[in-house]
Amino acid sequence: MRLLIRPAFYKFVCLLLLVTARWVPAWADTICISRNYPIQLAEYGQLEYLLDPAGDLTFKDVEHSPAFQKLPKQIPNFGLTKDAIWLRFTVKNSTQFPELMFNITYPILDLIDLYYPGSNGYEVIPGGELRPFKKRPVVHQNFVYNVSIPTGLSSTFYLRIQSREAILVPVYIGTAREIYSKLYNDDLLLSIYIGIILVMIFYNTFIFFSVKDWSYFYYIIYIACVGLAQICLHGFGYRFFWHENLYVTEQSVLWAGALSGISVLLFVQSFLHVREKAPWAYRTMNLFVIVYSSTIVLSLLGYFSVAYALIDFLAITGVSFILLFAIMQAVKHSRTAKIFVLAWTVFILAIICFVLKDVGIIPYNIFTSHIIVIGSAIEVILLSFALADKINTFKAEKEASQAIALEISKENEQLVREQNIILEAKVQERTEELQNSNHDLNVALTNLKDTQTRLVEKEKMASLGQLTAGIAHEINNPINFVTSNIKPLKLDIADLQELLNRYDRLADKTDIQSELKSIEQFKREIDIEYIHEEISSLIKGIEDGAARTAEIVKGLRTFSRLDESDVKSIDIHEGLDSTLVLLRNGIPPNVNIIKHYAELPKIECYAGKINQVFMNIFSNALNAIKSKKEQHNESITITTGQEDQFIVIRIKDTGIGMSEEVQQKIFDPFFTTKDVGEGTGLGLSIVFSIIEKHKGKIIVNSTPGEGAEFIIYLPLNITIHQS
Repeated sequence: MRLLIRPAFYKFVCLLLLVTARWVPAWADTICISRNYPIQLAEYGQLEYLLDPAGDLTFKDVEHSPAFQKLPKQIPNFGLTKDAIWLRFTVKNSTQFPELMFNITYPILDLIDLYYPGSNGYEVIPGGELRPFKKRPVVHQNFVYNVSIPTGLSSTFYLRIQSREAILVPVYIGTAREIYSKLYNDDLLLSIYIGIILVMIFYNTFIFFSVKDWSYFYYIIYIACVGLAQICLHGFGYRFFWHENLYVTEQSVLWAGALSGISVLLFVQSFLHVREKAPWAYRTMNLFVIVYSSTIVLSLLGYFSVAYALIDFLAITGVSFILLFAIMQAVKHSRTAKIFVLAWTVFILAIICFVLKDVGIIPYNIFTSHIIVIGSAIEVILLSFALADKINTFKAEKEASQAIALEISKENEQLVREQNIILEAKVQERTEELQNSNHDLNVALTNLKDTQTRLVEKEKMASLGQLTAGIAHEINNPINFVTSNIKPLKLDIADLQELLNRYDRLADKTDIQSELKSIEQFKREIDIEYIHEEISSLIKGIEDGAARTAEIVKGLRTFSRLDESDVKSIDIHEGLDSTLVLLRNGIPPNVNIIKHYAELPKIECYAGKINQVFMNIFSNALNAIKSKKEQHNESITITTGQEDQFIVIRIKDTGIGMSEEVQQKIFDPFFTTKDVGEGTGLGLSIVFSIIEKHKGKIIVNSTPGEGAEFIIYLPLNITIHQS
């Protein structure tokens, strides 16, 4: 906000001082540079000015114009104006050096052209922030020119200035040594200021991360914006960083001003606890922040004059409001507010000195020309002290609260001792009750475990009984093939033996021809060709029965896996097929078994337990299909595949399906949807425990009326997953 205070507050103080000033210095027309006065500031009657509102006058128009007027101030200060300003002054060189230098120490002028007498009349050196930096005669943020005036002679010079910022034109004229010395001193002073700002930023950043007080964070932003504002005002940013970027050059002063205003408002809100102490002031400051932000938008849109005017207004009103609020808080004995008022008073006094220097009440020198930088540095340091004092205040308050807390804790300790006696008695009583309850619970738990064991055994026996009945039925069918084919096979073999016997008796017969006719007649009677076909058919039937019996026995052997307590590598498809063989008797004719087997490697598992999983899931699927009121072409689809290090088995049926509520409970022990007495509810619970033991997982997807799908994930190597 310092950047914004200066032009607006400057105008106000200037007007006041010009009205109240009692003396006017004597005019002196020529600036004389001599051995005794090797550097001088052009002031009072030494400068003449001409206003060009349209900005279209040429040098020939103004060279001999009678419209030039004497400047009634020590320093040319025209404020914010759209006019082009022409300045005229005469310099006499009374030194032994024919080469002099001009130094215009206000570096934020947009356009400034120097007209000097040359060999062919007046020539011009263009300059300004909006002109290429590399074309400047002297590489510096100030406008520095080399001019030639023969010793003992005088020359008249003209300056044409235009700027969207306030126009201030301090012109130093002197020998090269003195001008370079002043440039060095100015840069040194500003460098010291920047060093102070950087030190304060780093110091307060360290404090912020140490104490986590957000006042420090806003203060860091505040002093960073203040430093940026001074860097922009004194041309350091333009000189060292963005002189090649015309857009940033145009915007930088306005941006720095707006950010400086916003940061000071945010800092004051946090530092003086405005939100808690005065909500009305907090809302007013937020309004200032919003309006300040709008000036950045206006600047981006190119409305520089409007943005500057608005910033001037905000500077006067904002500073007045903040200072008034701080004074109100200081009157209420707020230590932080008192230090804040002191810091801002120092800064405002610096502004007043700066203005007094411009109107000639106090001299223009290196101290007064940099008084705002000095005041800003002092203010930054004082505010840092205020923040440190704030921490000390918090520390004292904390120590006081800790003393009170210690006193309270002593009283509480006495109460605790008294309560402990009562509590110990109650705890002892409650412990005895819990011990009795634990004994009863242990007895109940033992009974429950025995009951669970019996139920699991019952479930296994039920499954075994169902499996035994199916196996008996399955074996009975192929055995019937064998037994039913034996009797007709015996009869056919008897006929063949009789035929062979008749051939054997031919050796004892004399009438062989008649016996052969008799044998042929016997062949026709027994239909020898049919006997051959029937014998082949009967033998094939016996072979099929025997093969089916062998298949059932093999399936039973594969399913049972007598060594199920050991982990071994198996083909998962063999387990699925053997289970289906044993369940073949229970599969209705209208149910199709559809297999989509992928090529899979063998997996390590407890084979018998995995077959038990398949048996229980297939049994559930068949029960779900049988429970449908209307049955058509039903199916059980088995799909296998591999995902990363897992084998995936999907078993999908077209049964009655299940609701979401039932899906959440199907793996719970003793949960069943069957009627009372038809199931124990342990089938899928056993499935879940087996899959969990294999470090796999099982997922169920189902919709009522649309069947269910069980998805089983089994690791390829159970030993790796167990480790």
